[in-house]
Amino acid sequence: MNRILVIAEHDQGHLKLATFAAAGFASKVCAASGGSFDFLLLGSGLAAAAEGLRQSGAAAVLTADSPELTQPLADRYAQVIADTVKARAVTLVVAAASTFSKDILPRAAGLLDAGMLSDVIDVRGEGNDLTFRRVMFAGNVIATVQLDGPIKCVAVRSAAFAAPAATAALSPVEAVAVDAAALPKFAEFINRETKVSARPDATEARIIVSGGRALKNAADFERLVGGLADLLGAAVGSSRALVDSGITPNSLQIGQTGKVVAPDLYIAVGISGAIQHMAGMKDTKVIAAINKDPESPIFEVADYGLVADVYIAVPELIEKLKK
Repeated sequence: MNRILVIAEHDQGHLKLATFAAAGFASKVCAASGGSFDFLLLGSGLAAAAEGLRQSGAAAVLTADSPELTQPLADRYAQVIADTVKARAVTLVVAAASTFSKDILPRAAGLLDAGMLSDVIDVRGEGNDLTFRRVMFAGNVIATVQLDGPIKCVAVRSAAFAAPAATAALSPVEAVAVDAAALPKFAEFINRETKVSARPDATEARIIVSGGRALKNAADFERLVGGLADLLGAAVGSSRALVDSGITPNSLQIGQTGKVVAPDLYIAVGISGAIQHMAGMKDTKVIAAINKDPESPIFEVADYGLVADVYIAVPELIEKLKK
């Protein structure tokens, strides 16, 4: 019988949608081989975030609420996760694949001496064991994997799992005791730098407009990619080529070494379609590409393609949308 712990991801109390995809994965495991799942929230002032999880079918919403956990310092979070797993006899620890989980979940797995998988896109029960499917080599290989040991840790791709249906019954909220004095202090929080933006986060947006090497400078990127995104209420993304050239910040990068996204619509503006970029957005439902090179690899995966100079086509598109 599976005892599953879903690590809930939030940003200063605001739940990330990927958390519900992780819950969808947990629900699928429970349906396939039995068991139940709990959420674990870590941080400070978690009442509102906990309330947002109570209709997702969890047996309980666990809150590790302490001033020492206000910032997501990996050593402290990993210790609390490991302690909770041991105290509640958890067999499977689940989180959405994100920068948050990449920092914390492997550390928790190390403390638990547990096997760890990332980028899981499917799971099925086989007898008393679970078989996972995960993406490797920028999506060119799908590996079928089983993990040994009584405890397993997995990070799942949010695009692969739907959020569980809302339940009428509310999950109980239970406090997890946090011994602040016993928490590791290897890392120290200095400050947090954030850029306030009216645009949605690419990892949660339904529409993304992303720019590539065809854009020559930051002003052009903002005018064309940003202008089109604002008209559509979309998020903004970038290829690594623009990040490496200093035109866009790393926070906008989509791809193998950036964010992995799965919007309803992805508009690729001047993006060639290199495999490293495709690894970050190939789960998009509809891909529309604009590129003046008809041999560009992006057209091999695009649902809609326009062979045109982005400096001509995008301003025309913006003007038509304004009308």
